[in-house]
Amino acid sequence: MDKLKQMILSKGETREGNILKVDSFLNHQLDSEFLYEIGKEFYNYFKNENITKIVTIEVSGVAIAAMAALFFKVPVVFAKKSESLNLDKNIYKGKVYSYTKRKEYNVMVSKRYLNKEDNLLVIDDFLAQGNAMKGLIDIIDQSGATIKGIGIVIEKGFQSGGTYLRENGYNLKSLAIVEQITKKGITFG
Repeated sequence: MDKLKQMILSKGETREGNILKVDSFLNHQLDSEFLYEIGKEFYNYFKNENITKIVTIEVSGVAIAAMAALFFKVPVVFAKKSESLNLDKNIYKGKVYSYTKRKEYNVMVSKRYLNKEDNLLVIDDFLAQGNAMKGLIDIIDQSGATIKGIGIVIEKGFQSGGTYLRENGYNLKSLAIVEQITKKGITFG
């Protein structure tokens, strides 16, 4: 998606450790009109997959998933990262390691919201090593639902997450693949 690449180059910041910071438009401050375009792009790619729900992980995937859901006209289910008093006790649970937060945490979804009849589109903002996606896939496998596609806004192609998902047969669509982050800039694949 050319507009996404332009946004990354003009508004993104690189940090030590191959960190790409795009919080001015994607995952802290949200450019709603641009996220609407991203949702439409995912819809155009996955519209023939009979999607019944969109699944993501809190927090930064929720806005993207909600925009896509407007086109699919389906609910969004998001995995919660922390337990609370209002979370159902009957849950699917997976583990995720966050590179940027440097910790492992549980992700949870109520069993009321995923079942074996569901055809799911999984959406997230970034894909690097694939840890968040593996945690979501674990939860989805527990539910018996079918993953019809995975939509990623920005994939770090120089890390293993995309390769893992493709080699395991997932229908993965990344809107921008960053192949290299250096002091000179960003290279796309």
